[in-house]
Amino acid sequence: MLASVLFFSLMNVLAKLLMDRFPVTEVMFFRSLFALIPVCLSIHLGKGFASTLYTRHPLGHMGRSLIGLTTMVAMFWSFHLLPLGDAIALNFAAPLFLTALSVPLLSEKVGIHRWSAVLVGFAGVLIIVRPSGDVLNLGAIIALFGALTNALAMIAIRQLSRTEPPDTIVFYFTLLTTILLGLTLPFSWVTPDPMGWLLLVATGLLGGLGQLTLTRAYSLAPAAVVAPLNYTSLLLAVGFGWLMWGEVPTGTMVVGAAVVMASGLYILHRETRRRATPSQPLPPGDGD
Repeated sequence: MLASVLFFSLMNVLAKLLMDRFPVTEVMFFRSLFALIPVCLSIHLGKGFASTLYTRHPLGHMGRSLIGLTTMVAMFWSFHLLPLGDAIALNFAAPLFLTALSVPLLSEKVGIHRWSAVLVGFAGVLIIVRPSGDVLNLGAIIALFGALTNALAMIAIRQLSRTEPPDTIVFYFTLLTTILLGLTLPFSWVTPDPMGWLLLVATGLLGGLGQLTLTRAYSLAPAAVVAPLNYTSLLLAVGFGWLMWGEVPTGTMVVGAAVVMASGLYILHRETRRRATPSQPLPPGDGD
């Protein structure tokens, strides 16, 4: 999980650098295209393409890919519009949206503890964005929209995971986003120089490695063990933002991010506690 955080953090830095020179769709295309290299290598060394590429839910993969593509656009765009630390902190609202959306979309029951954590978490979001006057800017709106669609993507993955292996979900998401983004290139192409090509290739490889190590982490340990480590990405984002662009986090950003992270960790704790009660299993749909 720590390797995944490092890979994705480096990818985010390169993406922010590249979007000063290239359209966001072009950067995302190469991020998806070159991510296919480590993904295909992992499949080749694993179960092989014949078994991995077989799927009974092509429309499910298409829907998940469209949602994931929307998330990627919003996240990359927010990196361009906001300090890197602020964009990552607002993306941590995704578990809050996921908990709220699990009620209408997954028919799950969310109890008072998790609803309270959601409300506190969104209070933390308000602290970060300070919605007064013109302070709630386009970047914050885009970042929060990305967190919302990220939650929808998690729900889509949760539903697909009932029948589809992780490598299958990762492969079709990477392949379909590459194809869809490729359709936009004639309308927004900027020819890279040698350094641009190097950074674009590195962005894709880092994204693919990040996805593979993330999937592997969740296959090796419970979510309660690995998921909290994802919050170290905020420290890396703030560090890279300070070193690369001189972005110093404000006090309100630090306080708000701490509130959002604490809420997300508490929701994870309640989720884990709810699922780890074998002596008295909960009826389907019940929660804490």
